[in-house]
Amino acid sequence: MISTYKIKPQFQKMLMPLLKLLKQLGVTPNALTLLAVLLSFAIGWLFWHTYENNTYFLLVALGILLRMMLNALDGMMARVYSLQSKTGEILNEVGDVVSDVVIFFPLIIFDSLDIRLAIAFISLSVINEFCGVMAKVVSGERRYDGPMGKSDRATLIGVICIVSYFTSGINGYMNYLIGIASLLVVFSSFVRLKNALNKTN
Repeated sequence: MISTYKIKPQFQKMLMPLLKLLKQLGVTPNALTLLAVLLSFAIGWLFWHTYENNTYFLLVALGILLRMMLNALDGMMARVYSLQSKTGEILNEVGDVVSDVVIFFPLIIFDSLDIRLAIAFISLSVINEFCGVMAKVVSGERRYDGPMGKSDRATLIGVICIVSYFTSGINGYMNYLIGIASLLVVFSSFVRLKNALNKTN
């Protein structure tokens, strides 16, 4: 299935030099996770205030890219340097959900977007991550299957912000974009649970 998750190996390979530098500086995986959460709050604040300063759209897109880098780096550091911990796993899962809600909530500022769709997208995103975690409970493996997963949702918001910086024309398509994205999130959640159950059979 088409997903930005497919390019994760290449993305991680690009980050290896930075990973080694951070390890030399004594940075821990949990510190990177917490930094990603704090950055998400800053992104959410900028996104909420884009109506005051159009340049914030670009800052939000850049912030989302940085957040994706931090999300990749914390997991890489934990695996490469054998620093996995139950605390880190909890921080990662809870932090991802909190970050998504904080970043996506400002979607309601788009006048053309039906607020019910915005709320549905946010709620379904939380459920999608829950399904990934539940898959681990059922099958022992965290699932990231399906379209419109965490990285896809972040990419979508980033693209919306970049386009919004150059033109307000995207406002007329927000209901379609978020509506389709919501349906893909539902499908993704179904795929994750289905694959988890198939693995146990």
